[in-house]
Amino acid sequence: MPGEQCYTVGMSLVRPLTRSDIKGPKLYASMRDDYRRHVMDLKRPRRVLIGDRVSMVFENRHTLTLQVEEMLRAESLTSEEQIAEELKVYNEMMPTPDSLSATLFIELPPGADAREELRKLVGLEERVILHIGEHRVSAQFEPNRSTEDKISAVQYLRFPLTPEAKAALLNDTTVLAIEIDHPNYSHRIAPDPALRLSLARDYA
Repeated sequence: MPGEQCYTVGMSLVRPLTRSDIKGPKLYASMRDDYRRHVMDLKRPRRVLIGDRVSMVFENRHTLTLQVEEMLRAESLTSEEQIAEELKVYNEMMPTPDSLSATLFIELPPGADAREELRKLVGLEERVILHIGEHRVSAQFEPNRSTEDKISAVQYLRFPLTPEAKAALLNDTTVLAIEIDHPNYSHRIAPDPALRLSLARDYA
């Protein structure tokens, strides 16, 4: 029956979510604290800071399951139709066998003029690059979240993987780097090796 199984670890973490993966508000309530703590621990190496205003979280089944459950709980969504709609939305953010996915956040300083600061980052969607060893992978952003004069503070993006780039990701010796080369925001960081390991585990 839907919701009766435990959340599982060690499965492929890039498969779409199904109804049987979701508890729903009533069953989720009793396990919420433990599950949130578990996923927060898993997310820690998957969250990276790129400079002082941009952060990125790489998604997988665990992070997206949590988001679905939290949305159902917050909005008191319990019908099968409502749950199916949330699954459809969040499955669009699921990584696949040949792509990574991430949520990017633009974090503005206190007191900043949000409109002005976000305007400065228009065009960001063409400027985010994941380096997987020698492989340079440009991010593909979800369309319609920016215009010529404004950009959303939350962006959903995907990094397509060639077979060679994926093989490099799964190689323990590969070093990752994440780069933003926007004219108004230029940073390149070398994330902790735990990020590559966590991403590789998604394909176990």
